[in-house]
Amino acid sequence: MPTSLSRDTAPQERFDLAAIHRDEMLHAWDQRHVWHAFTQMQEYDPLLIEQGEGCWLIDTEGRRYLDGSASMWCNVHGHRHPRLDAALTKQLAQVAHTTNLGLSNPTTVEFARRLVEVAPPGLEKVFFSGDGSSAIEAALKMAFQFWRQAASPQPDRTRFIAIGEAYHGDTLGAIGVGGVDRFTALFAPLTFDAIRLPSPGGPCPRTGRQPPSLDESLAALDRLLTEHAGTVAAVIMEPLVQMAAGIYVHPPGFLRDVRDLTAKHDVLLILDEVATGFGRTGTMFACEQENVSPDFLCLAKGLTAGYLPMAATLATARVWDAFLGTHAEQRAFFHGHTYGGNPLAAAVGIASLDIFRDERVLESLPPKIACLQRFVGRLASHEHVGAVRQCGLVTGIELVADKAAGRPFPWQEKRGTQACLAARKYGAILRQLGDVVVIMPPLSITLDELDQLCSATERGIQDATACTADHSSTPCHFS
Repeated sequence: MPTSLSRDTAPQERFDLAAIHRDEMLHAWDQRHVWHAFTQMQEYDPLLIEQGEGCWLIDTEGRRYLDGSASMWCNVHGHRHPRLDAALTKQLAQVAHTTNLGLSNPTTVEFARRLVEVAPPGLEKVFFSGDGSSAIEAALKMAFQFWRQAASPQPDRTRFIAIGEAYHGDTLGAIGVGGVDRFTALFAPLTFDAIRLPSPGGPCPRTGRQPPSLDESLAALDRLLTEHAGTVAAVIMEPLVQMAAGIYVHPPGFLRDVRDLTAKHDVLLILDEVATGFGRTGTMFACEQENVSPDFLCLAKGLTAGYLPMAATLATARVWDAFLGTHAEQRAFFHGHTYGGNPLAAAVGIASLDIFRDERVLESLPPKIACLQRFVGRLASHEHVGAVRQCGLVTGIELVADKAAGRPFPWQEKRGTQACLAARKYGAILRQLGDVVVIMPPLSITLDELDQLCSATERGIQDATACTADHSSTPCHFS
């Protein structure tokens, strides 16, 4: 491949060769300099996305892919939505950033008000940060500090109850309440241990134990709250579905009963809607489906429709009041982020809420959810699909080596990864959770696009599992 262009080369050919040379350089620099999250860099094969149009992503070579993972679960209204672009440009003409420490910005203030208006009742205070992990960290620290400064202080309330296989982020506090071993075990010496409640949404991956029933789960939580009375600051959970656990869907009524038990034992409830919020489960917030208002609501991802990094921790007036006092009392929340409350992100967030309202986004979801439900119902009969789990416009498809015996593939074979790589050949970008293939497109996806996405997913799964027909353990490989 030439590294320089001859004077005799035709103009169009010079252009094409220059583009090829640029792509080669970018791929090389990507492998050499960029440390990708959750990626074994020794095995990394670059794919550079250069453009987005609606629900489509376009790479540097012009290939088009449906965004089947909503760009890591955050894109809501598609890429390059004109109203979001316009809101960003308008704010940019005013100011790009101003600190939220001790002063504010009109756009940020308006966004906080709009969030309070759409949030479950009682959540009146908004603390802005930069990402989902940060929103969780803020809630944990607020809950901890609250019990030291409440009207009747209870400083022994220092512990947290979390669901088994929970994922709440990658910072140290979030790891403390996380329960996915491959993400947390290595760093356990650096953080704290949460009290674990077995997940009612899926089997334990370490033991294979099937999930407890609804009654068993609630009895276990009541027992934990009784045994640790006076020492638990809060219960933290994702409502309805545990996303990174493998799309573990909770039984109906679980969230409502957890709220009732926390109220009974006077324990705070933190709901992590970083991934479930903003329409993913069919309602603006998942907790609405069981009429639950928590003490803390943690938001990110869809908060700005996938345009800019931003997170928010919403809290009740009861929590807020415990932090009020004079400077000498030092009751303030000594925690913050440089870009917390960024006006550009807030402007896009406001525009996103306008789109939800004006384009009736939530009302458009039932046919799409039903379409996805029909697809996973059919795919459930595949010989290497052990389970399908769906909540709203998100589903997890669990791949297994032996369906009858419930025997998983050896984790080293990376069958979920292979299926997602294969799906790229058919025009879709997906993200796996181990051997669970996840479909989570933008809410704006059309029914025709959803059909295409499901077809690409099915073909990717067929390719990734075809070489197991003879029950061999030889993995498939895709370029």
